[in-house]
Amino acid sequence: MTNERRRSVPLSRDAVQIVRGLIVGELITIIIIGGLWLWLRPRLQIDNRAFSRPVSQGTNTTSAVTGSTFQTVTNVPIGSFKHGGSTAWASIRPLVYAHIQNVRPELQLRYVDPISSSPGSGSGIQMLLDGELDFVESSRPPTAAEEEIARQRGFTLASRQVAVDGVAIATHPSLQVSGITVEQLQQIYSGKINNWQQVGGPDLAITAFAGRLESADTVISADKQILDPQTFASNIQYVYSPTEALRRVNQTPGSIYYAAARTIVPQCTVKLLDVGLVPTKLASPYVKPLVAKNQCPQQRNQVNTEIINNGTYPITTKLYVITKQNNGQQQQAGEAYTNLLLTDQGQRVIEEAGLIPVR
Repeated sequence: MTNERRRSVPLSRDAVQIVRGLIVGELITIIIIGGLWLWLRPRLQIDNRAFSRPVSQGTNTTSAVTGSTFQTVTNVPIGSFKHGGSTAWASIRPLVYAHIQNVRPELQLRYVDPISSSPGSGSGIQMLLDGELDFVESSRPPTAAEEEIARQRGFTLASRQVAVDGVAIATHPSLQVSGITVEQLQQIYSGKINNWQQVGGPDLAITAFAGRLESADTVISADKQILDPQTFASNIQYVYSPTEALRRVNQTPGSIYYAAARTIVPQCTVKLLDVGLVPTKLASPYVKPLVAKNQCPQQRNQVNTEIINNGTYPITTKLYVITKQNNGQQQQAGEAYTNLLLTDQGQRVIEEAGLIPVR
C-alpha cells in the first residue's frame, strides 16, 4: 500500500469560501497600508531630511542649525493651492517654489493667470475676493475698497510683508538722458511733463507706458505713494505685461516705463535711468559698470540691492502675501506660505532671488 499514489481530495464549498475570504482580506489590508504610506510619505521625507541633511557652509539659502528653516514651520496643509498676483514676483517664483517643494512637498503651489485682465496685484486681489485664488502675492496691501468687499462677503483680508524690491525706470536705448528725480517721474505720469526737453533731454515727446489700471501696482517710496495709477494722465498707454512694455519701449523713441527692478534690470533691450530725490544725488538701480549690449545675454546687469537696502535708492516697493481670513484651508495655505518665506531660510532664498529680505 505504500506504493499507492495518494489521491487529491477536493476542497469543500465551505473551504473555498474561507480561502476566498482570506485573499480578499489580505488585499484590503494591502490597500489600507498603501494608502497610509502615501499619506505619511511627505512627513517621513521631511523628518528624514531634518536629521540626515548636512549643514551647508558659506553663504547660501540653507539656514544654520540655530536658525528657523522650512522644517520648523507648523500647520502646513497638504494639497494643491492656487495663487497669483503681482508681476514683481514673476522672476523669483521659480526659485522660491523649488526650495519649498524640495523640503515641504505636501504644499503644492499652482500659479493661475487672470482670464479677463492682465496679471498684477489688483487683478490678483480681485481673484482672491472672487474665490479664484487661495492667496495672493502682491506689491501693495489691499485698498479700503477691497477690504470692504471682503467684509461684505463674510471674511477679511490680511497682508504680511515678506520682501522689498526697487523700482527701475526703463527708456528707449537712444535717449540722451542719464537720470530724473522722483518728482519729475510723478509729473511725467500726471501729464505735467510731456517732453524730454523739460528734464534736460532732447526735444522729443514722451510716450509713457504703465500696467493696466485694474492690475497695476502702486509704487512706494519712503512709505509714501509717489505713483498712484488712479491719478495718471489720459495719454498714458497701458500694457498687458512687463514683457510687452519692454518690447514697446525698445521700439518707441522717447518712451518710458517703470516696474520692479528685478524684472527690468537684467534686460538688454532698454536703457535704465538713475533716480534721486534731487538732481545732484541720483542713484542707479543696477551695479555699475553697465554690461555692454554685445555681452548680453551671456552677462546681465545685476540689481543694486545694497543701495535699495540702505535707503540710498529712493523708489521701492514692498512685497506682501495677502490671505483670506476665513478659518479654512485657504487661510491655512496662505499663512503657511508666508511663514515659510519669513523663516531664516526663506529670507535667504528671497535674497538669493535678488530681493531685499525684511528680517
